Amino acid sequence: MGLLTEILLLPAAPVRGTAWVLRQVVDVAEREYYDPAVVQRELAGLVAALEAGEIDEAEFDRREDALLARLDARRTP
Repeated sequence: MGLLTEILLLPAAPVRGTAWVLRQVVDVAEREYYDPAVVQRELAGLVAALEAGEIDEAEFDRREDALLARLDARRTP
């Protein structure tokens, strides 16, 4: 039965392969996006930008909230 199913689904193999690759890319991107080390580096850069006068306090608060939300999203299932 398995061989027959594989033969019948053979024309769909490129689509299944593409879907698998896309899932892998999304998984890696999400791991990197929510990685605490990456978020901490971005927070440090944000603090440096604030201290250098490149951004104002309101922009800092908005971006900091977004980064902290990423950290919280990673911790909660």
